[in-house]
Amino acid sequence: MRRHRDPQTLAAGAPLLDRMARILAERGIDRAVVDAVPDEAEPYSALEALSAGMMPRYRNAVAEHPQVLAWVRQVAAQALAPSTGARRQVATGPSLLLAGVVGAGKTHEAYGAVRALVQAGIGVRWRATTAADLYAELRPRSDTDSEQVLATYSRVPLLILDDLGAAKSSEFVEEQTYRLINRRYNHMLPTLITTNLPIKELKAYLGDRVTSRLAQMTTRVEFEPVDRRRFQRAS
Repeated sequence: MRRHRDPQTLAAGAPLLDRMARILAERGIDRAVVDAVPDEAEPYSALEALSAGMMPRYRNAVAEHPQVLAWVRQVAAQALAPSTGARRQVATGPSLLLAGVVGAGKTHEAYGAVRALVQAGIGVRWRATTAADLYAELRPRSDTDSEQVLATYSRVPLLILDDLGAAKSSEFVEEQTYRLINRRYNHMLPTLITTNLPIKELKAYLGDRVTSRLAQMTTRVEFEPVDRRRFQRAS
């Protein structure tokens, strides 16, 4: 059986420091000069790096809904450090079903929640997709491994699944949604789901198996029936 050695650190003692000094001396490098070089600051903060990977519309999204902010606190509280001294990472946690009319601000809140986690010092590996785009990725094609695509979305620690119920209903849609939701349900992975459908229509659209799991794994967040996009254009 292969054994892995524990990584050495400068705190291990003089032998490592002496070895470093010898290597520098062999290369004609003055250690005093090396020690005098100041540490460079990180070029980007974690929040800046996150924002750079977001769609431009949501790079400055801020979560304001009380239930969404409560979710951020719960997920942060359940975050775990992969090793001693490492930054805590999203592990398991609750999920939210953000429901309301088109333009109510659901997607904005979902992206704002991810940004709030990063601002709280939590490491976040995440993905975001619309339901329609997900089904398009999962449809069998010669150049795509659809099972690998599903596994990626199923295993990512945090997922935004936007516009659930917007794609045309079919056996394929119901089956793939069930497989995704069931895996995330079993592994208790936090998921932010947005939908424009009332719960009765969502049940008819997705079937009993999916809606039963959604009822158990998510807290339903109702948004005011106001199209904020239209209001912003008018003002």
